[in-house]
Amino acid sequence: MENVLLDLGFIQIYWYSALIFIGLFIGGFLVLREAERFGFSEDFMVNLFFYLVPFSIIGARLYYVVFNWSYYSASPMEIISIWNGGLAIHGALLFGLIWIFYYTSKYRFRTLRVIDFMAVGLLIGQAIGRWGNFFNQEAYGSEVARAYLENLRLPEFIIEGMNIGGVYYHPTFLYESVGLFVGFILLMFLRRLKYVKVGHPTSFYLIWYGVLRFFIETLRTDSLMWNGLKVAQITSVIMIVIGMIMFIKRIRGSVFEDRYNEMEDLSGGRF
Repeated sequence: MENVLLDLGFIQIYWYSALIFIGLFIGGFLVLREAERFGFSEDFMVNLFFYLVPFSIIGARLYYVVFNWSYYSASPMEIISIWNGGLAIHGALLFGLIWIFYYTSKYRFRTLRVIDFMAVGLLIGQAIGRWGNFFNQEAYGSEVARAYLENLRLPEFIIEGMNIGGVYYHPTFLYESVGLFVGFILLMFLRRLKYVKVGHPTSFYLIWYGVLRFFIETLRTDSLMWNGLKVAQITSVIMIVIGMIMFIKRIRGSVFEDRYNEMEDLSGGRF
């Protein structure tokens, strides 16, 4: 499997990096369009993204490095080699949330409203970015027979991409990508419903991705571990619980209160 998209001699562009960039661009574009629909200025959102993207990438890398410290402590120069893989989405979410909370609080905009805008962008961005794992031949599952992959009606290039060292593996990157894309389509529709409230897109993302990732992790063989437990499964459970609590809290009261699709005073700094 060739993981270099373009070799210019003095610089190499990797599929992994390119797909993450494409996912960020498409997801960011959708977030920007949604924010503008509710009166958020382009300058406000562009400045938010200007720091959000690098901050999230740093968080994704640090999260991964912390849970692989035995390796990176012996090879510290490898810490910056993100083109070889090793970005954890949960670290990106954590650091991204910290930045969004700081930025919206500073300018007294409602944090939860901005996070809601991010939900759709995250789903499609992650769905695209997962294909970077395919080209790096990582984030795969347990061993399977070639016949299993053929029965899934997968294209030949995916089947052969899952042939690593003469052994075929579950394309868990693909399962997750498809699940995220389905979630993206659902949320594109759901967030236009009349009685959806502020916070519901965020709770949908937390529950949908939490459940999806929990079950994907049962197949993966390269999971980050902590005390014999898969870190992503622990985090997924936390996401599901938070998402369910948020959903229940947001449906309380009148169905006409705090609806997602109604305009509101953008200021106030409310969560």
